[in-house]
Amino acid sequence: MAVIKVDNISKHFGALKAVDDVSFEVQAGQVFGFLGQNGSGKSTTIRMLLSLIHPSSGNIELFGKSILKNRAVILEQVGAIIERPDLYPYLSATEHLQLFAKVRKQKVAASNITKTLEQVGLAHRAHDKVQSFSLGMKQRLGIAIALVHNPSLIILDEPTNGLDPQGIADIRALIQHLAKEEGKTVFVSSHLLSEIEQVANQILIIHQGKKMVEGLTKELLDPEKRVVQIKTLNDEQALATILSSSFSPYILPRKEGVFLKLPTQAIPLLNDTLVKAGISVIGIEAKNSLEDYFLQITSNA
Repeated sequence: MAVIKVDNISKHFGALKAVDDVSFEVQAGQVFGFLGQNGSGKSTTIRMLLSLIHPSSGNIELFGKSILKNRAVILEQVGAIIERPDLYPYLSATEHLQLFAKVRKQKVAASNITKTLEQVGLAHRAHDKVQSFSLGMKQRLGIAIALVHNPSLIILDEPTNGLDPQGIADIRALIQHLAKEEGKTVFVSSHLLSEIEQVANQILIIHQGKKMVEGLTKELLDPEKRVVQIKTLNDEQALATILSSSFSPYILPRKEGVFLKLPTQAIPLLNDTLVKAGISVIGIEAKNSLEDYFLQITSNA
């Protein structure tokens, strides 16, 4: 079942095309990674998903219903945090969750509030005022607010902003728990590519408002095809040699350096080809990460 179905949405602000003809679907129980550089259109898309702004064209359905026509009913099943949460410095973490539950006109048991704070690692600060919280703790509280009413769909925009490495790992574990153990659907937007690589089943890359690629993480990051950076004393000569060889179809367009995407077993033969051509190879670095794939997609877009 498609929890989110987006058909050809665009959003224009005057002459600026913030989002340009984007379509995708998010299935139930999936962690969907929505990736892009700052200014790529991620937050604008999320605001349209939540009906905070309306698309210039196209349609959005959540749980099989139009968000524009059924906003109130749909949002009862959605928890979201967009960029930095708006918090009240003189209220405690517990009071924030109680307040937002009241705003949603939903009764939330004290035990559920405690459980939610435990999930985001704030149970020990439940009764402390937010003015004493670090930026990372405020981010955790924002996520707790998104979870307090036990939503079916959770939309997180840059959820690890301000967190230290341990905090990032904790949020990653929480996202995985919500999807695998509780059956939630999680839509997570981020520019931290390595984090999305570790949690998402499906990935969409957006760049300058356009969808560049979408697919299953395991298929997009096929371990049999490595992104390889060739480091030599003469990259121009190395590139010319590769272009005139059987490796030419594997070259990736990059502004700097020599990069290819090819099967792992072909790397030794590539090295032999360069050495026989008299090129001094300093090193061949083989990678297989979402960051390399992202750079490949966006470098010449």
